[in-house]
Amino acid sequence: MSMFHDEFEQADDLRYLNHAAVAPWPKRSSEAVRRFAQENVLLGARDYPDWMKMEQRLRERLMRLTNAPSTDDIALVKNTSEALSFVAFGLTWLPGDQIVISDEEFPSNRIVWEALTPQGVEVIQVNLANADPEAALLAACGPRTRLMSISAVQFASGLRLDLVKLGQGCRERNVLYCIDAIQQLGAQPFDVQAYQCDFAMADGHKWLLGPEGLGVFYCREAIRPQLKLSEYGWHMLEHMGDYTRNEWEPAKSARRFECGSPNMLGATALEASLSLLEEVGMEDVARRLDERVQWLIEGLDRIPGAVIHSPREPDRRSGIVSFSIDGIDNRRLYERLKAEQVVCIPRGPGIRFSPHFYTTRRVIDETLGILGKIAAR
Repeated sequence: MSMFHDEFEQADDLRYLNHAAVAPWPKRSSEAVRRFAQENVLLGARDYPDWMKMEQRLRERLMRLTNAPSTDDIALVKNTSEALSFVAFGLTWLPGDQIVISDEEFPSNRIVWEALTPQGVEVIQVNLANADPEAALLAACGPRTRLMSISAVQFASGLRLDLVKLGQGCRERNVLYCIDAIQQLGAQPFDVQAYQCDFAMADGHKWLLGPEGLGVFYCREAIRPQLKLSEYGWHMLEHMGDYTRNEWEPAKSARRFECGSPNMLGATALEASLSLLEEVGMEDVARRLDERVQWLIEGLDRIPGAVIHSPREPDRRSGIVSFSIDGIDNRRLYERLKAEQVVCIPRGPGIRFSPHFYTTRRVIDETLGILGKIAAR
């Protein structure tokens, strides 16, 4: 494992616990971008075919990471919101159609559905604060429910849902199933086939350790023709590269969602970041991350007045630990931590910590020590 610590050259006094927001890059991603920039300076796009091979490697890594059946099911998109919009405004809606979401969603997975209300679509928000949130979500699915869209992990609480149970329930009810995977992909194993989902999407800049501006959109093959396209260009054509052809049709693969020139700079960085996750292995990533979450929970339990808002149960836990300290305003607590070079963020009812698999014991112990001093004052 020590070789992977060498990948993260963060400042000595930095205590980075904010991977659920924006992650630092590994060293290899920085070096890949530096090489790419130098190649652009010296050679321009002379070796563009090599860039396309790199982009294909990225698709293959994303296929393995999501367990998609094929790279044809993977589209490279700008971000999660764009992919959600492809679904929301690609499907044909009828007045009275219903969409089921939770009451804890990040705005990206709420606003895009609420934007359909002028078409007569109703958005049902289900409360997750009960012993069986999956049952509550499925119970909200009635005869008019067309789609359920749910975050694999809720961004503020860190609640992780049973995606297999939800997928089976949606299939039984003939409801389309969309997963916002941004808080799970890269932190824990993810499997679109086991979940039986129709759509899944995530950005590269959180647990995947990549840059902003590039994400992944999985779209199940059987459902792709049902999505109307709203963006057109040279890159999304079945016969891409045949510039003399007058007749055209959208690509049968998920490339149909990529209208124009790709983000090769972002792809260079993300492909390198994913190579690290693959070398470690997602099972090991998840195990090490859970170990660090446990360190945080145990340490917070020793701090007087600390209240943990995230689940403690192993099957509900994620990489997110939300907490507050009685008698200390969250914003004030955040500013105190920030002054001590603890990188975190206020979310929901508390402060959100989100380590990753490589986070050192020193970072966690020093952070807990700082919190203990703040709580004692």
